Amino acid sequence: MKIGAVIFPTDYAIPITELARACEAARLDSLFVAEHTHIPASRLTPWPGGADLPRMYWHAMDPFVALSAAAAVTSRLKLGTGISLVVEHDPIVLAKQVASLDHVSGGRFLFGVGGGWNREEMENHGTAYETRWSLLKERIEAMKVIWTQDEAEYHGRFVDFGPIWSWPKPIQMPHPPILVGGDAPNTFKRVLDYGDIWMPIPGRGAGGLPERMAELKRLATEAGRGPIPVWVYGVSPRPERLAQYRELGVDAAIVSLLDAGAETVLPIVEALGRAVPSLA
Repeated sequence: MKIGAVIFPTDYAIPITELARACEAARLDSLFVAEHTHIPASRLTPWPGGADLPRMYWHAMDPFVALSAAAAVTSRLKLGTGISLVVEHDPIVLAKQVASLDHVSGGRFLFGVGGGWNREEMENHGTAYETRWSLLKERIEAMKVIWTQDEAEYHGRFVDFGPIWSWPKPIQMPHPPILVGGDAPNTFKRVLDYGDIWMPIPGRGAGGLPERMAELKRLATEAGRGPIPVWVYGVSPRPERLAQYRELGVDAAIVSLLDAGAETVLPIVEALGRAVPSLA
């Protein structure tokens, strides 16, 4: 089982470059960063994680800027969005950002995607909450066309453009892995439609993890697909919990790091590094 980490890259936490170097030195497999373009001050939509929304949500840096900085100081560490709020991006611009980051990182980008939970946030971007999943699907499909075709065009209900030229193309072929976040009733349909990896937050979903993993395996077989990797996201760094995920057959565990300074975060990363050999 691979071990990675995820953090909200904020203006007050450990610098992303220092964290990336530490993760690579600890032999972690990956570093993910979260995304929120902003948080509406209204705070009408409840946060799925609890009552009080932590300040890191509105202090988060742009993930592509943060990961580009991390790419510049590492050579092996995989770099991912956890998750990119695709419904808040123009798909032509986002396709170029993804391809460009895959290039500057030497083919190390992991594209974690999701629909988001904050209704007011996405509405500020012109996205209707009720149709966000259909919009997400079309934007992913359109980006795949841009990444894989020299003269790309896409015609859908929400995304519509004629033939375009757009380079660079991603280094990873046909495109960086797409990790579909979440665990709602229709999540597996999305994974099978356009995903390569399933990335749930354990305990925040439609059922127990072993049962859901078995269901995904069955649906993938019925769809004529091979096994779909499962990467659990935002999990505890406790070794006993990580060992449980390994025993379940989870392919990767992405540990949640605090939005804090180096004196708090680095000991956690170093401890994870010591645990990597026993969990591999």
